[in-house]
Amino acid sequence: MDRFDQYRVFAQVAEMGSFIRAANALQLPRASVSAAIQQLEAHLGGRLLHRTTRQVRLTADGEQLLERVRSLLAEVEDIDQLFQASKHQVSGRLIIDAPSRIARRLIAPALAGLLRRYPRLHVTLGSTDRAVDLVREGVDCAVRIGALHDSSLVVRSLGHIALVNCASPDYLREYGEPLKPEELSSGHWAVGYASPKSGRELPWEYLSSDDSEHLIELPSQVVVNNAESYIACCRGGLGLIQIPRFDVQHLLDSGELMEVMPDYRAASMPVSLLYPHRRQRSRRLAVFHEWFEALMKPHLET
Repeated sequence: MDRFDQYRVFAQVAEMGSFIRAANALQLPRASVSAAIQQLEAHLGGRLLHRTTRQVRLTADGEQLLERVRSLLAEVEDIDQLFQASKHQVSGRLIIDAPSRIARRLIAPALAGLLRRYPRLHVTLGSTDRAVDLVREGVDCAVRIGALHDSSLVVRSLGHIALVNCASPDYLREYGEPLKPEELSSGHWAVGYASPKSGRELPWEYLSSDDSEHLIELPSQVVVNNAESYIACCRGGLGLIQIPRFDVQHLLDSGELMEVMPDYRAASMPVSLLYPHRRQRSRRLAVFHEWFEALMKPHLET
């Protein structure tokens, strides 16, 4: 393994904090990753990583090297892209993470079109509703809906998606249709949704005519922690839900769900792409960004 490849392996291990995860991300044997780090340390004459059975941490020399190596890797990728102007030259693996419903309803059905345009591109699509550490898990890009708090990542805002209040016809026949938030306290139920971060059930939200936000604690008989179950429980008549419109438009069109209180929706939610700084110049990431932005455009508020 040449010196540049050793630097690439070192950066992956340092960012992911694990030899095993780095080996998986680079598609190399773990022994090759360990050997590359040992050879690099021997060449530089100093220890770059503190290794324990539980974690890998940078030494002071390792931190200094990582800062320089990141710039080097970005420059090399820039040079590669100068000679890969053709769309067919966009190649390699791109690891994407997206909320399960975004992945299932939007990305997966349209992905064949992207891969026909870029036949040498290989996509790994993760779809969970949990928080993912992009650097430690080797993810190139994540789609996120809602407010963001991690300032260590590059954030590209795409716009906002509208939320709607929904119920099933069976629920409305049994409990009646609420016309305004004040009526929710008179015997109505919500399908509870547990926050992926805190595990706590999220309150019902709505904006009043002056755009001020209000929260209501609605009772629930069932609490879920993913969007699939959330929608399924609503379809089963277990309560009201608040959900992005794109997620249930087909159910609204078919009459399986009904929109309620259209004048009292929750605030729209921002949609963003996130990625680590070292990957911000990737040609693979640039073409995905352009493609996904066009894919989302019909579902964003104008």
